[in-house]
Amino acid sequence: MFNPNVIICNYYLINIITEMSVKNKNIFKNLKNDFPAGLVVYLVALPLCLGVALASTGRTDLLFSGVIAGIVGGIVVGSLSGSAIGVSGPAAGLVTIVLGAITALGSFEAFLVAVVLAGILQLIAGFVKAGVIGYYFPSSVVKGMLAAIGIILVLKQIPHALGFDEDFLGNESFFQNDGHNTISELFYAIRQSHIGAVLISIVSLGLLVLFDLKFMKKFKLFKFLPGALFVVLTGILMNYLFMEFYPSLALSGKHVVELPVAKSAKEFLGFFTFPDFSALSNPQVYLVAVTIAIVASLESILSLEATDKLDPERRNTPANRELKAQGIGNITSGLIGGLPITQVIVRSSANIASGGRSKLSTIFHGVILFTTVLFIPQYLNLIPIAALATLLIVVGYKLSKPSLYVGMVKLGGEQFVPFVLTIAAVVFTNLLVGIAVGLLIAIYFILKKNYKNSFRYFSESPNGMQKITIRLSEEVSFLNKASISLALEKVPEHSSLVIDG
Repeated sequence: MFNPNVIICNYYLINIITEMSVKNKNIFKNLKNDFPAGLVVYLVALPLCLGVALASTGRTDLLFSGVIAGIVGGIVVGSLSGSAIGVSGPAAGLVTIVLGAITALGSFEAFLVAVVLAGILQLIAGFVKAGVIGYYFPSSVVKGMLAAIGIILVLKQIPHALGFDEDFLGNESFFQNDGHNTISELFYAIRQSHIGAVLISIVSLGLLVLFDLKFMKKFKLFKFLPGALFVVLTGILMNYLFMEFYPSLALSGKHVVELPVAKSAKEFLGFFTFPDFSALSNPQVYLVAVTIAIVASLESILSLEATDKLDPERRNTPANRELKAQGIGNITSGLIGGLPITQVIVRSSANIASGGRSKLSTIFHGVILFTTVLFIPQYLNLIPIAALATLLIVVGYKLSKPSLYVGMVKLGGEQFVPFVLTIAAVVFTNLLVGIAVGLLIAIYFILKKNYKNSFRYFSESPNGMQKITIRLSEEVSFLNKASISLALEKVPEHSSLVIDG
């Protein structure tokens, strides 16, 4: 019998191919930049997909759900999105929602129905042009979000680089389930560090610094193959040598990538889970779908804004098209057993930092992810987490460089204060709460400036009689009522008043 889910997925794939052929005729012109960038994004995305899946489901048998979401985010969303360098996949920001939803609905199959419905809602939101909300986030808040993500990446990956893997890869929350927080985790990591992981991290960092030097770019090989690939291969080689000659330094278990390995084609197909549409009779499914649609859409739009600001070519991505692409991505992911998808700033920034020029790098990362988990999963499980953590630390540093803070200080308090408070709020809470705090602070400064600039006040005394002129700004609203009322109260008695509207 034909599986309807497979038929629907084939329909989407046909549309994707059509979309690519019509709108992306010159998609391969940046191949020499996009392939190595896609490879770096793949190396970053693989452990994040597994980490988010484990945290979201709490089950090792559902690890592949994160990989499915990564593949769909790369190939499906990457093809349909208008973003040239944005990368989508399973997001840490949805972990709590997903874990609670699976528990509330009673099964992962019922949860997949909610993911499909969330995708449909996102698709509708794109058609009704709800993406306009992205234009209302001030640049100081978006820059603060980027810097905060950079700080979080560095702080969260240091324990993994030291071989202390108690927290799942991809976690962005300050407080953790084990009672630790991001700061206290650093002290535990230092005290319980693994010498083998530390050595791999030091060598990996040295290689990344070396490959970033100008003279290395003169070699044709290193122009095409990214430094991240050599870091991973070196990490595998070092760990192999540790196992052969210094077993006490060798990394295994949770210190290396733990991808499920299928022994047969039938077992591989067993990694895919299909939704149980009988759950449509459960009202909670619709509540979960609305929640996922709202949170996933907000995260995608915020990441979209941030990615556009990082784009060296300063391209603007149509937000409504992004919502449609995310919607189709979540429909597809839900139909074949994947987690919910959003555009993710960590993977997107890794793409930009690695020289990605077009959406081909995003699609490449999805294709490589699918190919490698299908054919060589046993070799992927040799990759030390410490080497991958070092890659993310470097990405985090590039997102939060000191020069960014110097530039924001020069812009003045109205830009710097919301910027810094957004960073603090995101680091000590989570992405959405931090953005909300930053937005409120930015609105305060906007209102304060609006209060001051709503009118101009002139006073003159021709012929001995005082004349007051209040010249209103072009747009005056209720926001200006307080300042104009105070100005009117100060007008001296027996003077001439002119209100120039």
